[in-house]
Amino acid sequence: MSSSPRVRPAAAADIEDAYRWYEARRPGLGEKFLQSVGSILEVIAREPKRFPVVHRDLRRALLQRFPYGIFFRIQGDRLMVVACFHASRDPRRWKSRH
Repeated sequence: MSSSPRVRPAAAADIEDAYRWYEARRPGLGEKFLQSVGSILEVIAREPKRFPVVHRDLRRALLQRFPYGIFFRIQGDRLMVVACFHASRDPRRWKSRH
């Protein structure tokens, strides 16, 4: 596919919150988190169908090193990131963004 995923504002806020949390724990860790997000977004852009459907048409891509998933959908020739949630969070939270 190779088009860059569009990150919805709520998903961008999820990423920012996680970045701040990690950066507060150890300086530089937030940057590593953002690098991990960037890496998985590149993979999503290249091979979106590689990732499993977890709810209706939402797919989940797991980050390396961090317990987070990027939830996205394929809309025609566009990719839409709707959430970035910690693996232990209640799935009803990301499902409500569907």
